[in-house]
Amino acid sequence: MKRIGVWIIGLWAGICTIQAETLEKSYPLTLDEAIRLAQVRSVDAAVALNELKTAYWEYRTHKADQLPEVVFTGTLPTYNKQYAQYQQSDGSYTYVQSNMFGLNGKISIEQNIALTGGKIALNTSLDFTRQLGHGAYSEFMSVPVSLTLTQPIFGVNDQKWKRRIEPVRYEEAKAAFMESVENVTITTITHYFNLLLAQDNLEICRQNLENANKLYDIAVAKRKIGHISEIELMQLKQSALQAKGKVTEAEANFNSMMFQLRSFLGLSEEDIIEPVMPETSTDLRLDYQQVLEKAQENNSFSKNIRRRQLEADYDVATAKGERFGIDLFASVGYTGKERTLAGAYDPLKDNQIVEVGVTIPILDWGKRKGKVKVAESNREVELSKIRQEQMDFNQDIFLLVENFNNQSTQLQIAAEVDELAERRYNTSIETFMVGKIDILELNDAQNSKDDAKQKHIQELYYYWRYLYNIRSLTLYDFLNNCTLDADFEKLVRE
Repeated sequence: MKRIGVWIIGLWAGICTIQAETLEKSYPLTLDEAIRLAQVRSVDAAVALNELKTAYWEYRTHKADQLPEVVFTGTLPTYNKQYAQYQQSDGSYTYVQSNMFGLNGKISIEQNIALTGGKIALNTSLDFTRQLGHGAYSEFMSVPVSLTLTQPIFGVNDQKWKRRIEPVRYEEAKAAFMESVENVTITTITHYFNLLLAQDNLEICRQNLENANKLYDIAVAKRKIGHISEIELMQLKQSALQAKGKVTEAEANFNSMMFQLRSFLGLSEEDIIEPVMPETSTDLRLDYQQVLEKAQENNSFSKNIRRRQLEADYDVATAKGERFGIDLFASVGYTGKERTLAGAYDPLKDNQIVEVGVTIPILDWGKRKGKVKVAESNREVELSKIRQEQMDFNQDIFLLVENFNNQSTQLQIAAEVDELAERRYNTSIETFMVGKIDILELNDAQNSKDDAKQKHIQELYYYWRYLYNIRSLTLYDFLNNCTLDADFEKLVRE
């Protein structure tokens, strides 16, 4: 029984060990890998993709408006049995009963005319009426073929303006999607470096605790032989306790940053991420004019400006077109009517309609003119806003380029300071142990070392953030000298 009990306990311990290893999957994660995960699995990336799909189908709808459309309309069936008022030839009124059953259908092939803004349609229709009650009979009316044209004469050509605006709107949406992906990257960089700082801070705090405990143990031995005072011993004990408290705080902060990054990347809570310090290319320097040209070429802002200018011009054209209204409707074709289906198609008679509707204001107290002036004024306001936004946009790019170019120097300085502070701290420990410096100088060296290490990581974060901010504005990868692009057709169909 004892052997069986030992075997069961060992088996249970092995299972628990396997489960623990399965639940806690610890693995290193580079910045590039985190970015790729975020661009696929983050909620922000999903939102950006859905916005792109919406814009894509809106553009497809616009394209479909330019193609012929086949439409069937009909009543299948209608039944009418009621009394209606009827005026007789002598002017008196009476009520007559309607008692009938009917069917009708019409097929039209319609096409918008982009050049003129009108619509042309080719139609065919058939109506069937069955008169019920006493003397019942059936009757057919056919329109085998008719051609209709609806054309505004002085109104705005909506089709022409849509053909100019909608492609720009879709290009703006595609650029905005790429920028959203880059914004996801920037957010990933922030979460990643927050975790990297928290990890480094935790390592620093643990190392400081280990050093503080060692120094305290050495100080206890020195106190016994009278080499240090009781006050110095108490100071070292206090430093060890404070270091222990800082480890607890650093662990809580590390777990918090870990949770935020895992949540953003769509990872499970069992994943233990080990961030890796990314490398940089401090030799890269950017030229403002080149960056500005790439931004003006690729950024959604340039498309946004173009679209807003077109929309402002469209509003003015619409207001001017509403001053006078002349609409033309014309229909030519053939029709037939008979009590048999065959007779409704032979013989056929001409069926022609021409209508010209006119709306001309005689006295409107300047209402229509006022609408034109309002539209023109709104256009000037919009153009003024665009000019100001363009200046702000250029200024933001200039500052980003300057900050990035300066950041390379700041990063090099921070790396050198970090190395010197680490060497100073190690030397200070050795010097303190032989009694040549006091606890205050040792604490100062430790604080300088900790601050320099954190400063180095922060400067590295600013370097990557500035670089990807510039990428998001230009949609251009200056490290690999290529334009950022995507297979939009494939993306919207996934």
